[in-house]
Amino acid sequence: MDLGIAGKWALVCGASKGLGLGCAQALAAEGVNLVINARGEAALQQAAQAVRASASAVQVVAVAADITTPEGRAAVLAAPGGPGSALDIVVTNAGGPPPGNFRDWDRQAWLDAVNANMLTPIELIRATVDGMAERGFGRIVNITSGAVKAPIDILGLSNGARSGLTGFVAGVARSAIAARGVTINNLLPGRFDTDRLAATLQAGAAHTGRSLQAERQAQQARIPAGRFGTPREFGAICAFLCSVQAGYITGQNLLADGGAYPGTF
Repeated sequence: MDLGIAGKWALVCGASKGLGLGCAQALAAEGVNLVINARGEAALQQAAQAVRASASAVQVVAVAADITTPEGRAAVLAAPGGPGSALDIVVTNAGGPPPGNFRDWDRQAWLDAVNANMLTPIELIRATVDGMAERGFGRIVNITSGAVKAPIDILGLSNGARSGLTGFVAGVARSAIAARGVTINNLLPGRFDTDRLAATLQAGAAHTGRSLQAERQAQQARIPAGRFGTPREFGAICAFLCSVQAGYITGQNLLADGGAYPGTF
């Protein structure tokens, strides 16, 4: 299927590894030019080289910056060689806050989580959505978490901050922009084989007293698919949400979890 987005420009945050890199690679495979962002310069440049090697016809601009700061967002939107704020696609993605016991988190821990996982995506939406509407096409995909639908006790910071973003998107996605070719959706990963999962498994093992391998096996056993997901298949889902064919999907929370969520809705 031709997704109809070749030649467009996308910003993908947290793109040096994991799910962000999976999304960047999938978009590049569809001919989308990229501005990719992450904090670590070395890892980001390595990711950029890998994307260029797999999709030589696209432009890839790498901007190492902290997207959770005003300065970082300004650097990304003004990247030399990029499209400026004239982006067609934005994939927001910030590292999840640390797991733990809510009794141990102070006010600053909560503020940091809300800034990274709620306010930063909102600021990126605010900076780009009106331009998308003027041009008649836009796709915004927020990588949130399956914990938005099925909260996990040790991920309270993530549960709270990402739920705030979910509520915001539910309103703005259904505003006047919906009739002007702009969609905003949230993509909720379950357990994917990434560094973030490794940290969660470590915390889970500490919480249950199991070995790390036993914790990994126990979590896989709770997934009907019998395995963890891969960044490549997550990226393919993201690319479809960014396609012209997905123009009638907006304001949704799409859960990719191998069937782990037990609810009907």
